[in-house]
This record gives sequence, C-alpha cells and structure tokens, in this order.
Amino acid sequence: MGEHSTSRALVRGLLLKPLSFAYGAVTATRNKMFDCGMLEQRRFDIPVLVVGNIAVGGTGKTPHVEYLIDLLRSKYRIGVLSRGYNRRTKGFVLASDESSARQIGDEPFQIYRKFGHLGVMVAVCEDRARGIDRMREIDPQLNLIILDDAFQHRYVKPTLSIVLTEHSRPVYEDEMMPAGRLREGAGALNRADIVIVTKCPDTMKQIDYRIFTKNMGLYPWQQLYFSKYTYGDLVPLFPDEVTHQPQLDRMTDRDTIVVVAGIANPRPFIKHIRQSRAKVTGLIFSDHHNFRRDDIAAIIAKLKAAPDTRRAIVVTTEKDAMRLRDFPGLPNGLKRRIFYVPIAVNIIPTGVSGNQQGSNDFEENLIALLERGGQQ
Repeated sequence: MGEHSTSRALVRGLLLKPLSFAYGAVTATRNKMFDCGMLEQRRFDIPVLVVGNIAVGGTGKTPHVEYLIDLLRSKYRIGVLSRGYNRRTKGFVLASDESSARQIGDEPFQIYRKFGHLGVMVAVCEDRARGIDRMREIDPQLNLIILDDAFQHRYVKPTLSIVLTEHSRPVYEDEMMPAGRLREGAGALNRADIVIVTKCPDTMKQIDYRIFTKNMGLYPWQQLYFSKYTYGDLVPLFPDEVTHQPQLDRMTDRDTIVVVAGIANPRPFIKHIRQSRAKVTGLIFSDHHNFRRDDIAAIIAKLKAAPDTRRAIVVTTEKDAMRLRDFPGLPNGLKRRIFYVPIAVNIIPTGVSGNQQGSNDFEENLIALLERGGQQ
C-alpha cells in the first residue's frame, strides 16, 4: 500500500513538474515586464498598503487585514478594497448594511460587519485601480487604502507590501503550482517590505525563529515578523434565536460539537475545537464553499446523530458563518445551534531580527514605513 502511494506520488510529481516550470516561466516573465516598465503600474498620492501571499490560500489574510485596520484606524481614514472572491456580482460594489456575502464575498462582508460602523469603507472590484478611484470619489477624505490579496495584482504600485507565509508550509519549502501551492517563485518575496510567518504554534523556541529567519533569506532592509492566533469565545450566529450560551472550556463528554469548515487550512481551527472535552465530529468543505441544501441536511443529520441531541451544537469559522448567515430558509432549530469562533492576531516578540517588542515594535515600524513611502 505504501509502495503504491509512493509510486503514485512520484508519477504525479513527474507529470506536474513540467507544468510548474511552465507556470513559473510565465509569472517570471510577467514580473519582469512590470519591473522594466513594459507593463505600467499606477501610483496614487495616498498610501496603498498591499496584504497578500505567494501561496494559494490558508495564510490568514483576513484576520491580518483586520489586525491592521485596528492598528491604523485611529490615525488614518481607511478604505479596504478586495476582489471579492466567489461573489455573485461583477464590477465595483460598495459594501453597505444591505450587503451580503453573496454580493461582495465572505471576507469583505466579514470585514464590513466589524468595521463598517466605525467609518471604514469596504468595497470590491476586480480592477483595483478603478476601485480605488471610485472609493476616493465617494469619500475624498480617504487617506489609506488597504488592498486585500493583491500582491500579484501589480497594476497598482503599492506604498508598502506585507506578505504572509504559513508556519506549517513556508514558501521556501513549497513549489510552484500545480505541483505545489506557489502562485509565483519564492524570489517574489524580494518585493515585500514586511514578511509575516503566520499561525505559529505556542511551542516555538528561539532556535525555531532563527531557523525561519535564516531560511527566508530576506534582504537587510526587509522586516520579518511572526504571528499567532488567539481564539475568542463562541459567538452565536443568530443571537436572537439563542437561549443558552455554551463555552468550549465548560463542555463535557456529554456534549457534541459538529465542526463545519470551508477554509483553505482548517487544521488549526479543528485542533482548537478538539481541546474541549466534547465529542467532535465534522464536515469539511473546500475554501469559500457555497453551502447547498444537501450540506444543511448533512449538518442537521450530524446533530441528530449525537448521543444527546439537546447538547449538540454547530461550531464554524467566522468566514463560514458569513455564508451560512445568508443561506435562505435555515430552520430556527438549527439557527439557535450555530456558533462561530472569532480570531485575533498577535505579533510575537521573538528576540530575533531586532524584534523584541512584538506588536508595539510592529506598529511603530508599520506607521514609519507608510509615512516615508516604504523601504525601497
């Protein structure tokens, strides 16, 4: 069995390597065309902060965008612009109280629900330059644009670029698509001002930070940080329907949790849920999965299969909750059982690369870089 699996992996690798080489050649050529001016980049007279990654999905862009908004909203009037992946609309759409995940995408919708009432503008548009123009027409007082997932969208010249790479699969251990998950070669990190290694475990030691620092091979002017998640308390998706507020740390083996996750890498989330004493079962979907009626039926079936159905709940990610919230005709009996777990980002004070102060150091450096127009 093991030999067959190894053989299949070897054949798959041999088939995909040429495709990865071709894909890498195309992306490298495109980047050279931007670098030499054959493809034009648009500059803006206000700071543009790009948050992105080189690998496909799973690095934690949305929680980090929210972290940046929290850091900067007292100093800047912020507009957040995203492509709005998997939305049902086209062109420029401004988020409003009437918006839904289907109209603007689950991640922009999540950001708007948290920060829209605080004066942060959220919009989606495939053409980022046009989107920025429209946002500034609507609110001329905007003085900082955060572009979500736009590191490869080089038609806009960023003031500052932050690139995220996941601790469990850093860029230097990955390969180009389709053999791996890289959208472009690891050398693209050279365009980043700040690199953040995300989802770091609490068990990391100083030697681990130093190994990452060495393997990243960043230039002296680039800054490397490490971050981890802090999980919040369970939040009811439909608070008006809830009569009992469960807490993970108070659950017993009489309780059942049905985990529902449609994100790129659900492993850290599931690991967190399994720290409770409850029985954990799950339904795992692809990233940005659009829930269907048979998915809802499967969730209900999992709840009914619990040893004590009265003590069974659904726990999902915040991003999945945005899509479940929009699902038409959810039974009230299910609504009162759906909870999500909010995530907060913490920058870790590592003691390497001059990073002793953690989040305070990060905030000071970030604002200084924005004010002087980046590192390069």
